[in-house]
Amino acid sequence: MTLTLDAGNLAVLRSLVGGRSLSAAIDAAVAERLARLRHLAAVDEWLAELDRAHGPVPQETLEWAAHLVDDWEAKRPQRRAG
Repeated sequence: MTLTLDAGNLAVLRSLVGGRSLSAAIDAAVAERLARLRHLAAVDEWLAELDRAHGPVPQETLEWAAHLVDDWEAKRPQRRAG
């Protein structure tokens, strides 16, 4: 198998894993990403089930929820990169 990775990301990854296995670090990252994608797919299916059972979410409810998320994001402490 051959993978092409962004040179900058690869350099940072190598500096972080040091002498440990680069392959293991990449495999762990892929596993985390797959878990996230599976979670998002499950949420999408759940939302589709709710939509089938109860109809679409009213636009004003979506706007209210978006406002809550925006507010939460604005108040959340910023995460520092690596």
